[in-house]
Amino acid sequence: MFEQIFENVRGKSPLVHCITNYVTVNDCANMLLACGGSPIMADDPEDAVEITGICGGLVINIGTLNQRTILAMLAAGKRAGELGHPVVLDPVGAGASALRTDTALKILEEVKPAVIRGNISEMKTLALGSGTTRGVDADVADRVTEDNLEGAASFAREFARRTGAVIAVTGAIDIVADGERAFCIRNGRPEMSSITGTGCQLSALTAAFVTANQDRLLEASAAAVCAMGLCGEIAHGRMTGMDGNASCRNYIIDAMYRLTPAELEKGAKYEVR
Repeated sequence: MFEQIFENVRGKSPLVHCITNYVTVNDCANMLLACGGSPIMADDPEDAVEITGICGGLVINIGTLNQRTILAMLAAGKRAGELGHPVVLDPVGAGASALRTDTALKILEEVKPAVIRGNISEMKTLALGSGTTRGVDADVADRVTEDNLEGAASFAREFARRTGAVIAVTGAIDIVADGERAFCIRNGRPEMSSITGTGCQLSALTAAFVTANQDRLLEASAAAVCAMGLCGEIAHGRMTGMDGNASCRNYIIDAMYRLTPAELEKGAKYEVR
């Protein structure tokens, strides 16, 4: 299943417009190139709408908000909706401030994203309309574990039914759900949490996967999450005693560049609930 999805990404080379945060914009561009897609970044309101029109998919990442980019996100998101292009929302830090929370909720309401990708705290904030997060990391009490996995999967399915979006909750165990099914994914390495931007890269990667597989949004989103985690595992296997988080970041991008569809199919670790 994932093999064909990844082959479609490699074969179609989807052009993805990223309105993303300036902390990770370069890594997002390189991740898109590594998976076989093409990136383009435009965050001025006058430019963003036109650029969205020539792209197949859109990422909206609220990591470094300002009033200008908020206008661009909403305008580009609405344009993507008019064209039937999938939008991936990454509500970075939703719950940490009123601006982030209100902006994420406004995008959720007005843009209707195809996929929402975030940690469990960000997702709970969107579901409840308010909340608190510790920076961009999930609160310790909100981490998805084996003990609370079924409850977290049920939450993701219910939130997917309410929003009409695929919900991708990422953490030590990842959950990717629509209203009926939840992929529980165990690819990845703890070291990935020590690298700024792996979540942002995953949102860009997800946009490439769903843009190339618009008839299989759930499976494409799950494939992207498995691919990112698998590349984290491959990167960890390359590390020596002299390597740290900067090397690991580069190794993850290298691993995506070299990953084959067959390797993804073989290495994906998931169950469906």
